[in-house]
Amino acid sequence: MLAAHGTVTATAKALHYTPSAVSHQLRTLGEDLDVMLLVPQGRGVRLTPAARILLSHVDSLFSSWEHIRGLLAAESGSYAGSLRICGFSTGAAALLPAVVTALRASRPAMEVRIIEADPSECFDLLLADDADLAVIVSTEATPPTADSRFDQHFLLDDPLELLVPGGHPLASRPAVGLAETADQPWIVDRPGRPHRQLVFNSCAEAGFTPMVAHEAVEWDTAAALVAAGFGVCLIPRLARIPAGYPITRVPLRGDPAPSRHIRTVVRRGSGSQPVLAEALEVLTQAAASAHRISGSRSRTEDRT
Repeated sequence: MLAAHGTVTATAKALHYTPSAVSHQLRTLGEDLDVMLLVPQGRGVRLTPAARILLSHVDSLFSSWEHIRGLLAAESGSYAGSLRICGFSTGAAALLPAVVTALRASRPAMEVRIIEADPSECFDLLLADDADLAVIVSTEATPPTADSRFDQHFLLDDPLELLVPGGHPLASRPAVGLAETADQPWIVDRPGRPHRQLVFNSCAEAGFTPMVAHEAVEWDTAAALVAAGFGVCLIPRLARIPAGYPITRVPLRGDPAPSRHIRTVVRRGSGSQPVLAEALEVLTQAAASAHRISGSRSRTEDRT
């Protein structure tokens, strides 16, 4: 975690420890191994060559440990314990309740908890052992699929759709190209948030930079601004917004059409644990069902 976050303070924040506790853990580890792991560097610390050697093997060690835990769980057949699932807001709403419902039915003694978190935070939750399974959207800030600390698998593509006022010239179209919105005022997410970057990347591929008129974090706020005629926005097909707004969702065409790529993530080696394997199977089924339902409502749900 220190190698990933760079400072003792940032590591402590990610692990929910105090900086002094992190420093103590690292000193103890160095004493146990009889090597120096850190040396001062300015106001921070630098990893020693011995620490780098340790880091080069630690991912495989953790992966083996997670696999062993899975073998032991399968042998004992224990249904007790807990499962913590984290996910971004839309995924948490559209996919995770089905997992909780299924696991409560098959494993009534198990506590299942949902944690809503941004994609990059989900990886920290997994590393800190504050979560066991994550549902994330691929962004520039998330680790690559080849990252040796995680097992990541494709779950579904979530197409982006254009949200326009009901009387907008594009509202009656069966589909539009994103380039046709280049002259429109845009409602986008706040700076630094994943959806804003996704919108800007999609618009860049279409050959323009969106003219930002307003910034909104919640879909409800964005829908209200669109309904008032203040601009257009992109909304994922999985996202639900309250009924009653005079707005229309219009599918986007393209090769490929803009979409979010949603994946499941677990700590490497842990997917063999029976509870996680069952949760991943339920998630796959929930994703297929949600995709069918969202596709059927995308042209009708938000019209008045």
